[in-house]
Amino acid sequence: MTTYRRAGVDLEGADRHVASIASVVTATWNDRVVGGFGGFAAGLTLPAGYVEPVLMLTTDGVGTKLELARRFNRWAGVGFDLVAMVVDDLAAAGAIPLGIVDYMAVGALDPQRDTAIVASIAAACSLAGCALLGGETAEHPGVMEPEQIDLAATALGVVEKGGELGAHRVGAGDVLIGLTSPNLRSNGFSLVRAVIGNRDLQEVVEGRPLIDWLMEASVIYSPAVLKAVATGRVHAAAHITGGGLLANLARVIPDGHEARVDFDAWQPPRVFEMVAAWGDLPPGELHGVLNMGIGFCLITAPEDADTVIGLSGHEARVIGTVAAV
Repeated sequence: MTTYRRAGVDLEGADRHVASIASVVTATWNDRVVGGFGGFAAGLTLPAGYVEPVLMLTTDGVGTKLELARRFNRWAGVGFDLVAMVVDDLAAAGAIPLGIVDYMAVGALDPQRDTAIVASIAAACSLAGCALLGGETAEHPGVMEPEQIDLAATALGVVEKGGELGAHRVGAGDVLIGLTSPNLRSNGFSLVRAVIGNRDLQEVVEGRPLIDWLMEASVIYSPAVLKAVATGRVHAAAHITGGGLLANLARVIPDGHEARVDFDAWQPPRVFEMVAAWGDLPPGELHGVLNMGIGFCLITAPEDADTVIGLSGHEARVIGTVAAV
């Protein structure tokens, strides 16, 4: 007789997983969360003070960095990679993150791994100031190998109507402020994995195994960025993810203008040099895929640059200007 368990789905294990993550998930909740843990859905009341609130939604995943996490059993940072990708997208629109739901697909449940991942997501949500409202952990036997995993999330944010950041607020003479990224974050790992080849990632370089250089967790820029946005001095923002700096900046530059970036204004961290050397990659390929040491950009008037840099909460500097063409 064929049963669901014999087909590869462990319902009892799923129940144990839900019970094991209850405390870390609900620890991210505040008095605006509506509903109970384990229900079909949970909700949020809007923060006070909005006259005409606009709800913003974004979704993303960790990507193939998860394959390195799987190979080396490195799960503590993947929640920060996941949360950064969605809350920093909201911040680029000027939206405050309110809540996140996650989706984890696995070939088979692994209690230690799965609990560690959810704990990492919850810790990142706490840092970002938003609730982990719930999610789904789905077993896909016969579709995914038992040890395989994919991880995605959707985030909800809010901004006052008319307060949205974007190209409509940018003009010639504005300056580009780059917030530095110390690592690869979670973008470009299909390229990174391709150039690694058979390299021994336990090899120690400058006091650290190579896998440590690659698996460093993503910076979450949202809390500090939103402090700068609250001053009204930020015109637009770009979250530098897949496609690199220029492609993401182009999304917030108005027609008839261009971003002129001074690539000598900062020094990319050592890990980018490593990746370039492993793959003998030209600068164009690197800058078209990786963040190259700039994880987020703010666009402001030149007279406000020092104030915005001071509020950015990260190492930051002017890296270019917006010009009419």
